[in-house]
Amino acid sequence: MLIDSHSHLNFSAFKEDREKIIKECLKNNIWMINVGSQYDTSKKAVEIAEQYEKGVYAAIGLHPIHLDTGLVKMRIDEEEVEFNSKEENFDYQKYKELAKSKKVVAIGETGFDYYWRPKTTAKKELFRQKQKELFLEHLKLAKELQLPVIFHCRMAQKDLIKTLLENSELKPQKAVAHSFVGNKEDLKQYLDLGYYIGFNGIIFKKIQGINFEEVIKETPLEKLLIETDCPYLAPPPFLGERNTPIYVRYVAEKIARIKNRKIEEIEEITSQNAKQLFNI
Repeated sequence: MLIDSHSHLNFSAFKEDREKIIKECLKNNIWMINVGSQYDTSKKAVEIAEQYEKGVYAAIGLHPIHLDTGLVKMRIDEEEVEFNSKEENFDYQKYKELAKSKKVVAIGETGFDYYWRPKTTAKKELFRQKQKELFLEHLKLAKELQLPVIFHCRMAQKDLIKTLLENSELKPQKAVAHSFVGNKEDLKQYLDLGYYIGFNGIIFKKIQGINFEEVIKETPLEKLLIETDCPYLAPPPFLGERNTPIYVRYVAEKIARIKNRKIEEIEEITSQNAKQLFNI
């Protein structure tokens, strides 16, 4: 079997054929955890999971990029862009109420995202501070509910680790660094904290300063998870198309080649890792 440890079938990209895809996945013994990025998508993830006895689960959280309001001018490198983000405050009690479902297996995705950033230094610092406050609220909720945490981290590994170390009373016992994009030093810090590392179709890309092959080799099998982050990051030969949990096998096959292991071993170990982390 395979477990897609981070998918988004709760997103509107799947509104027309969501049920068909889930049935196809379960028929092929592929389980999934659908992860919320706002309250509405978190609620949708729970509603979907509750329709199935097993194999479909939910995580709930507010993604850091959804903190800003309206149409905000932001910057990627030196390029100015307009980023439309629906404003949402983290309503602790509403998310806590949502977590009463037995199908909720994690809090997140939550963390830091510095890919989109405001134009001015002052606004950038405020944006980062708001992300930190949001992250700590998620950690507080996870601790209260005794649930693992799904970390989202883009261009901010040092700040996420620093926040965990400076807030040891909220540091989760169990967590995964989803869609890991970091170097071997970043990897070691997560592993030293006992956390899992999630890999998806981004490992097929070339990113400056990141050697995915080396990082995957350094990641112990017992701490490795596979995911799709669908509908994003489709692997070859589906680049540019909508990703689905069915394609999680391509990630497993790539890791098997890098690790010089049989695909069946990768499937078995990563599935057991996901079951252990999410208590499913």
